[in-house]
Amino acid sequence: MTLPLIPPMLATPGTLPPAAQDARWAYETKQDGQRVVVYLPGDGSLLLRNRSGEDITAAYPELRPLGSALGTTAAVLDGEVLALDEHGRADFQLLQSRMGLAHAPARAARRAAQVPAHLVLFDVMHLQDTPLLPLPYVRRRVRLEELGIEGPSWSTPAAVVGHGAEALRATREHGLEGLVCKRLDSVYEPGVRSRAWIKIRNMRSEDVIVGGWLPGKGRLTGLPGAVLVGQRAAGRLRYVGGVGTGWSEAERAELALLLRAAETGVCPFDPVPPVSGAHWVLPRLVGEVSYSTRTRAGLLRQPSWLRLRPDLAPEESAADLPDDTV
Repeated sequence: MTLPLIPPMLATPGTLPPAAQDARWAYETKQDGQRVVVYLPGDGSLLLRNRSGEDITAAYPELRPLGSALGTTAAVLDGEVLALDEHGRADFQLLQSRMGLAHAPARAARRAAQVPAHLVLFDVMHLQDTPLLPLPYVRRRVRLEELGIEGPSWSTPAAVVGHGAEALRATREHGLEGLVCKRLDSVYEPGVRSRAWIKIRNMRSEDVIVGGWLPGKGRLTGLPGAVLVGQRAAGRLRYVGGVGTGWSEAERAELALLLRAAETGVCPFDPVPPVSGAHWVLPRLVGEVSYSTRTRAGLLRQPSWLRLRPDLAPEESAADLPDDTV
């Protein structure tokens, strides 16, 4: 059966719906993986397309048996490919070793044995010859669960109706990326970033020490485009990433003055990070940043600047990095 190509519906960043509307929303765990649209023609084959529509089926050979999971029933499903860590949590850094191998099937097969992928399914957009896009989310969800798609490398996680605050708190307590809130009456809007789906990312914050900066470009010429930050580890200042967002124009200009006053020719990080074009500064400015998670090397993912901490001296800032990031 020829199935229609359907780009995935996207969620808008936001906050929990008002408590008075809580019962009108479903809540799903936000996954940290690669979004895919799954095409099952009903002939035993499988086609996976990423958000841009590229065929990435060959990158995940362990998912091919899903092609026969529904027998002759044809379907288009929405989901996300994950790589799970030893605690069963999605680890995007692990998954990165699997992405980009759609044109290297031999390498993909080898990586599949080392870092197996798991596909979570959370919507159905087309079933047999019937488009389900106009149906409300709550009815599509029933149809999805009726399919009973569970297997060794794929699953259909539960969605909770109401209790949004408790669901969000549970994701934080379990170290998960966040929550997706979906209005029960929402239709499926292909390719649209809709307010009917709201994504909430759990963010953490920590103090960091500024050790350098990268010049901005365009309208930011002469100003810092990003600051290079670190934290203490085993008596050294370890680089934990570059932060390029979070300032107002006035704050960026103030920071530029402070950085120029602290400029030095010596990199304060040990070891020196592989960053080109950096201007090094004396490690005396402390700031607070927010971030989602850390990579296995201890780098901050999706960091954003929150504020300068003039109340803190560098030796009073964040505690030492965990041993496993040193």
